[in-house]
Amino acid sequence: MRLWARTILLGSCLLAAALPTAARGSAAGNQAATADYYQRLLAGPQPQLAELSLLMTLMPKGGDLHHHYVGAVYAETYLDWAEQQGYCLYRTELTIETKPAQTAAGKECLPIAAVRMDSNLYRQVLMRWSTQDYDKPGHDQPPPDMQFFNSFEYFGAVGNHYQPGLQQLKARAKAENLQYIESMLASAPKIDKSYKAAVIDRLNTLPPAVDDATLQTVLDEYHDYLAHSEAFQKKIDTYLAEQHANVAGIDDADFTLRLQSYTNRSNPPATVFSGLYSAFVSVQRDPLFVGVNLLGPENGPVAMRDYDLHMRMLRYLKQKYPATPLSLHAGELAMGMVPPEGLRDHIRNAVAVAGAKRIGHGVDIAHEQAPYAILKQLREKDIAVEVNLSSNAIILGILGEAHPVNLYLRQHVPVVIATDDAGVARSSISNEYLLFASRYKPGYAQLKRVVYDSIRLSFLSPADKAAQRKALDARFAAFEATVAGIAKNK
Repeated sequence: MRLWARTILLGSCLLAAALPTAARGSAAGNQAATADYYQRLLAGPQPQLAELSLLMTLMPKGGDLHHHYVGAVYAETYLDWAEQQGYCLYRTELTIETKPAQTAAGKECLPIAAVRMDSNLYRQVLMRWSTQDYDKPGHDQPPPDMQFFNSFEYFGAVGNHYQPGLQQLKARAKAENLQYIESMLASAPKIDKSYKAAVIDRLNTLPPAVDDATLQTVLDEYHDYLAHSEAFQKKIDTYLAEQHANVAGIDDADFTLRLQSYTNRSNPPATVFSGLYSAFVSVQRDPLFVGVNLLGPENGPVAMRDYDLHMRMLRYLKQKYPATPLSLHAGELAMGMVPPEGLRDHIRNAVAVAGAKRIGHGVDIAHEQAPYAILKQLREKDIAVEVNLSSNAIILGILGEAHPVNLYLRQHVPVVIATDDAGVARSSISNEYLLFASRYKPGYAQLKRVVYDSIRLSFLSPADKAAQRKALDARFAAFEATVAGIAKNK
C-alpha cells in the first residue's frame, strides 16, 4: 500500500479509536451532529474545502458502480510496470517500445529510469498518458474527448497486470472507505476474421434501420451459430477462467469486487453482437459477472450510426436471457459533439428498448425528446444514473450547474457517484464525492442516500446486497461517532 493510502487509513482508525465510547453518544445523536457539522462546512459563500475533503475521504462510500479497470490505474503505475519489464520510452512519441533491441533506427528510446530522472520528460508523459494539467497553460489542446480516450493508446502496450493493479486499487478503496467495486475489467470474447459464416456478412450489411422482422430472423440464425460454435464457446470458457485468475484473492472481509462483461460499440454489427452474446452468457454461467455493458466513445461515427441497432440487439438478448442486468453508457454527449438529432433518444432507447437498469453518464438528458417522460420512467422504474463528474468535465466540458445531477435529484431519480476512469482523470472516489458535495450542496440525508443507493442499485445478489448493507451500516455508525466527537470541539 502506498504511503498516502496508509496515512489516510491510519488517520481514520486513530480518530475512531481516540473517541471513548461514552463520548460518542447515541447513533441518532451522532448522525445529527454529523449532519450539522457537514452543513457548517457547506455554509457561506464558499465551502470549507479542506475540511470537507477530509470528511469525504473518511466517509463510507459504499460502491463504485461505474469503474473501468484500465483507466483506473494511474500513469505512474504503468511506468512502474514498463520498467519492471525492461521496456523503453520513445522520447518524441512518448510511446512504449516493448522490444528495445528492435528500436527503430534514428529514434531515441530511453530506459524508464532515465525518464524519471528527466523531470520535464516525466511530466510530459503524465500529461500525455492522462489528463494531468489539461486545464493549465502550456498544455497541448487537442479536443478534450480525444485527449481522454487517446491516453489509453500510450500506455496500452505496457499490459494490464490485473493482479498487482487490482491489489493496488483494493488498497486505495480501503483507504477511502469504499467497500465494493463493480468493474469493467476485460472485454467479452468476440468473433475475428477466422469466423466464416454467411450470417456474419448478412448482419454486417443490414441497414441500421432494418425492420424488426428481418433483424429477428438474422439474429436468430446468428445466435444459433454462436451457440453451436465449439470454437466460440471455448473462447467464452477461456475468458471466464482468465478473469477468475485475474481476481483471485481480491475479495476479503472488507472489500468485494464483481465484474461487468462488455464489448465495444465501434465495431461492425456482427462483431458487436458476438461480444454482447458472450457477455450475456458470461453472466449466466458465472456469478463473478453481475451485468453487461456497452462502451466506447458514444459520438464515434459507427456508434452513432448503429446506436438504435445496438439497442435492438440488446433487447433481443434480454429476451433470451431476461435475468441479465444492463448498465449502459448512454447520453455521454454534449451539444456540439454531434448534430442535435444525435442528442434526442439515447437515454430513452437504452431504457425503453434495451431495458437498462442503470444509465452511465446520462448527461444529455435536457436535449432528449420528452425529457420529463424519461425522467418519470427512470424514477418509477428505480433506474439509477451513474454520475461521473470529473470525466464529464474533461470529456464533455460539462461541469457546475450545466451538469444535470441536480435535475435528476429534483426529479427524484436515483443517482450514484462513480469514478469512471480515475487514473486517466487524475481523480478518486473521495474527490468525486467532494465535487458532488461542494458544487451541488446536497443535504446530509441526501448525500447518505446516494451512498446507500450505490449498494441498493448494484447488481449484487440479494444476499450479497444485504451483507453489504449491514457492513455499510456499521461503517456509517463508526464514521458518525468519529465526526460527532470532532464536531464537539468546533
